[in-house]
Amino acid sequence: MLTIRKGTDRGVTKYGGWLDSRHTFSFGDYQDRMHHQFRALRVINDDRVAPGGGFPTHPHRDMEILTCVLTGALEHADSMGNGEVIRAGEWQAMTAGTGITHSEFNPSDEAPVHLLQIWLLPDKRGHTPGYQQKVFTDADKGGKWALIASPAGENGSLVIHQDVRVYQTKLATGDTVRHELRSGRAAFLHVATGAATVNGTKLVAGDAVAVEDETELTVTGDGEVLLFDLA
Repeated sequence: MLTIRKGTDRGVTKYGGWLDSRHTFSFGDYQDRMHHQFRALRVINDDRVAPGGGFPTHPHRDMEILTCVLTGALEHADSMGNGEVIRAGEWQAMTAGTGITHSEFNPSDEAPVHLLQIWLLPDKRGHTPGYQQKVFTDADKGGKWALIASPAGENGSLVIHQDVRVYQTKLATGDTVRHELRSGRAAFLHVATGAATVNGTKLVAGDAVAVEDETELTVTGDGEVLLFDLA
């Protein structure tokens, strides 16, 4: 069964002239009991931050937070002492655990940054906070699934404290990728850029689909697609 979440139906936050955000699930002032989370997947925020704009220091706890930069760059600083710039093609993973604070800014004076911020509920409360960052090249993602994050850091992926595997692919016109779903598992696919057809269902950038009671996913398209394989 496929349940479509159209990008045009997502929640919207526009703030201060620098933030234009779309929320797949409830977030901040946008609360939607029909779209609050999908299994352990709690947040997908599709953010565009204007040059010089950004999120001042704020706290998190007991959440696994992934950030994927699609275009531009994002400057990060946190209470663990990390100060990094995350560029297009890079992913960041933070375990908020017992508590962290961090800030995120667009360091450019000219170019906006387009990013996805993803929250996963952890397998338990009170993990030790942690930080990871990794580049996933076009060669890693081109026409195939790249494993971005997993519980055991399989194949050099980022480590997350939840039974979820996060994949990304970058498809050229006509490329097809497949993914098998084990019994009892579900999937959530988000089209980050371009367009894709998932098991015959056509989607465009911003659209997503929740998948249950299926054994295989076939994705054809021209753009970047994220796949969450969830317990």
